[in-house]
Order: sequence, then C-alpha cells, then structure tokens
Amino acid sequence: MSLILKTLSNPYFVTMKSGAEAEAKKVDLDLTVAAGKTDGDTQTQISAIDDAISRGDKGILITPNGDAVNTELKKARDAGLFVIALDTVPNPPSTVDVTYATDNEQAGKLIGQYAAERLDGQKAVIAMLDDFNDQVVSVDVQRDHGFLEGMGIDPGSPTQNGKEQKTGHYTGGKGGDYQVVCHQPTAGSIPGGKTAMENCLSANGDINVVYTINEPAADGALQALADAGKQGVMVVTIDGSCKYVNSLVKDGKIAADAVQYPGKMASLGVQAIAKLASGGSTPSLPAGQDFINTGTALTTAQPVDGVKSETPATAAQSCWG
Repeated sequence: MSLILKTLSNPYFVTMKSGAEAEAKKVDLDLTVAAGKTDGDTQTQISAIDDAISRGDKGILITPNGDAVNTELKKARDAGLFVIALDTVPNPPSTVDVTYATDNEQAGKLIGQYAAERLDGQKAVIAMLDDFNDQVVSVDVQRDHGFLEGMGIDPGSPTQNGKEQKTGHYTGGKGGDYQVVCHQPTAGSIPGGKTAMENCLSANGDINVVYTINEPAADGALQALADAGKQGVMVVTIDGSCKYVNSLVKDGKIAADAVQYPGKMASLGVQAIAKLASGGSTPSLPAGQDFINTGTALTTAQPVDGVKSETPATAAQSCWG
C-alpha cells in the first residue's frame, strides 16, 4: 500500500508517516511513502498515485493537496485499489472510500470561542493566517470558518475564505466590535507564517488576535510579532504537537491550540486498508457525516470560563497519538 502525504516538511505529517509505518508492520503490509515537495504540491501526489497503480498496490492512504488529484484517485479506484483520505476530506467526499480526519470546523470553533471569551468584550482586530489564497482545500476553509463562527462572526460563504464582513460585531463571549485586517496565505509553514504576519502588520499595527492554520504558521507569526516589538497579541492555532504543546503553548505564547491526532488517523487508515484488502467491508460513516472524526480537544495554559480545555501537561500525554 501507499501513503501519500501533503509534505514531509511539517512534523504533523512526519508523525502520520511514523504511525502508518508502525501499523503496517503489525498487519504485515509493505508501505511505500511519498509526499509533495510543499503543501499544495498536487503534481507529485498525482505521480505517486500513478506509481501505486503501476505497482499493483492494494490501497492508498492520502492527505490530498487539492482537487487536482481527484481524477487520479478515481483511476486508482477503477483499477481496484482502495483509497482512504486522512486529515483532509476530499471534494466531493465520495472521491475516496472513506476519510479519517479531525473535525476541522469544530477545531476552529474551539479556538474562536476561546478568543472571544478571553477578549472579554474588547474590540478584536483580527489577522487570519490561512493555508492558501490560490486554491480551495477543505481543511483550510473549515478551520478558518470554524474560528469565525466560534468568535460569533458569519463567514459569509460556505466554500470560500475571506467573504466575511470586514467590520462588525462579534457575538462570542461578551461580544464586541471586530475588524478583520487580512487573510494571508502561509502554506502552513514557519517562513510563510512570518511573511504573512509581517504583511498583516503593515496593513494594521493594532492587531490583537491572530488565527493561524497550524502550529508552524503560528511559530512564524510569533517571530514576526517579536521582531515588530508587539506584545500581548493573542495567537491561536490548531495542531497539538508535543513540540509546541511543551513549549509555546506551555509558555502561553500560543494562547490556545486545538489538538488533533494524526497517529490515530494513520493507524486507523492502515487497519481499514488491510481489512478491505482481505474482503472486509468499508467502515461505515456516522449519520449525517462525510468522514470519521478522530477527535479534537483544546489545550491552553490560560483557561477561560465557558470553554472546556485541558492543560498542556495533560495534552502532552497523548499529543499526536
């Protein structure tokens, strides 16, 4: 079987790789690993899908970089391979046999609710550090929109980022006025997060809330804020890695982090491929859902009333499990 990741430059996907390798060994399946050169690199993923078909693999686990891989995934399924998505629900979900993923909208809502509560009625001057601005990927939209919904701001579109009203009143927590200063792409990386934050600060130096697509983007944003001499800016994110939970989250520099479980996604995916390859049935979806939710939780060193959270020490016991 093949595991085709978005990239191996993000520790999140390195953990997913380790989880898949360990589970493949348990079920006695050979595992071939491929990854995009960067987040968003669909061409390398397409080539890896073709390679899996040519090898006669039993199945493919993929964290899709975008809709451009859909045609090749259909070709793989038509050739008899089982295809399971991890982390990112394809568009449409029926592109694959099943998806194991974080409820990314719920993860976004958790950090949005936290931000709204912690603002305690203050005006929110918000920077949105997304993944992309030149393609639509479900995880990017779901996290962005979830954060806005958690804040009590209408995202304005079910399928696109950046369509919310740029000023208005947020209804989360005690409620208050808000201004969305920017939507900037980060490619989910530290350099991307730093550049995006610099661009946002150039537009408005009064930013006090920063939403980030993942921990590397948050790390880059914090570097830019430090370089600019900005203190007291609330940075929230989604990932929950041991590295960041035990450092920037524990220290309060990342105010809140929605934890996810890539190792669990990978092991469940390998188990499902093994079962399907031996004549078993496709895992059933929960009613009304287009993916199997592998869970999320909020971790913070600075808890607020009204939003359930766990300490970084607790989160570290199962980080990225």
